Amino acid sequence: MGATTVVLAGVGGQGTILAGDVLAKVAVAEGHEVKLSEVHGMAQRGGSVDTVVRFGEEVFSPVIDRGMADHLIAFEIIEGARTLPYLRPGGRLVVNRRMVAPLPVLIGDLPAPVDLEPALIAEGAVLLDAEALACEAGSPRSANVVLLGAASYGLPFAEATWTSVIEKRVPPKTVEANLRAFALGRRACAEGVCEL
Repeated sequence: MGATTVVLAGVGGQGTILAGDVLAKVAVAEGHEVKLSEVHGMAQRGGSVDTVVRFGEEVFSPVIDRGMADHLIAFEIIEGARTLPYLRPGGRLVVNRRMVAPLPVLIGDLPAPVDLEPALIAEGAVLLDAEALACEAGSPRSANVVLLGAASYGLPFAEATWTSVIEKRVPPKTVEANLRAFALGRRACAEGVCEL
């Protein structure tokens, strides 16, 4: 069996790097070889942050070409549209509905993108409001873990492995809220609450 490829795409401050690290550790805990790469594009100023996690029996490189990702987890809707070309036909796409306006939009040089949701739904996207679920879990900053929960529903790892890694990886004071966030994201997809 070949490697499975997951792309996590967001902007600086959304926790994409933490989420990628959790995913990589879950894959290792379940006996997979893992390669991970990160690209930070002005991350601290709201620029794009992409993480690629590849796992399987044998993984030769963390680098991928367009059309190779089996899963794409987009932490905001513009990044979902931007990285969509990396998803293979029939791949799984989980997208947070939130839009983080890029600098050219904020300063008025470009209009905000429109009709992204219908375009992503046409590509089979699972859409959810990760921030609302994170607030429900008691930690507004845990939207990244909500998205991991939603994505986990389509990944081949035991729920117990996810929770064990999350417990060890997040700050001790936030463990319970993050576990609730993960469970809410996972349940949203399991119960069909995520829009298809």
